[in-house]
Amino acid sequence: MSDHINITIIRPKKVFSLGIKELWQYRELLYFFTWKEIKVRYKQAALGIVWTLLQPLSMMTIFVLLLSEGLGITTGAVPAPIYYLIGLLIWNLFNHAVTHASQSMVSNANIIKKIYFPRLVIPISAVLTSSFDFIVSLLLFYGLLIYYTISEEIAISWIKLSFSLLIGYIITVFTAFSLGTFLSAINVKYRDVRYVLPFLIQTLFFITPVMYDTSIIKQPWIKTILELNPLNFAIELIRNNITNTTNIFWPDISFFVPMVIILLYLIAIVTFRKTEAYFADIV
Repeated sequence: MSDHINITIIRPKKVFSLGIKELWQYRELLYFFTWKEIKVRYKQAALGIVWTLLQPLSMMTIFVLLLSEGLGITTGAVPAPIYYLIGLLIWNLFNHAVTHASQSMVSNANIIKKIYFPRLVIPISAVLTSSFDFIVSLLLFYGLLIYYTISEEIAISWIKLSFSLLIGYIITVFTAFSLGTFLSAINVKYRDVRYVLPFLIQTLFFITPVMYDTSIIKQPWIKTILELNPLNFAIELIRNNITNTTNIFWPDISFFVPMVIILLYLIAIVTFRKTEAYFADIV
């Protein structure tokens, strides 16, 4: 009787690969990480998940009072509260996802050193946790839409809005995942990230049209640079498809935004894959 020898061949991962098959095998671990983060975030908070609604609501109120009522800035056919709220929801999704993803590898150092699992599970779970907050916040957004539909008889394009929300969400999540994953890999070796991140987030906030529309920018080259921001595309797409005043609206810069997103994704994956093997030794 001949002996059968099982041979296992270990090959390096492709630098451009997200590792979908392996991530699917560890989907229960991804669920565990995501659910753990959600529970920890709200477990000891007196108001719990209500904070997810209070934060954008308070900022929306400030923007309406300061910009719309105080400075008289108009928001076109879209009511000011809805106009500013959707900008805040997209921004909060991006902000929370990038912030938590960038720190995720360091905060889970103990687990990384003990067992093997696809390291991408960690930043992905951070993005999914922020997605949970976004979905909850949509209750406030749709509540405002229903209020304005009934009280002021504004014609809401529900189909166009839902489609643009989905596209805007996908764009924001991919952008946040790419930047958060890149920073998480860099943060393992260079802890300067935690000092740079607040400045980076603050800068991105001002070049993202949360409080304004890029149409007011006078300098063409500045406007073009701002419009290459994927978050600008997401927010503008949603805002311009809320009402029935136009056919489905695609921003002028539509062709270039996917290229920016793909470029960010490739940079993030290559950086993450090249440093992944050293996470357990450095973190």
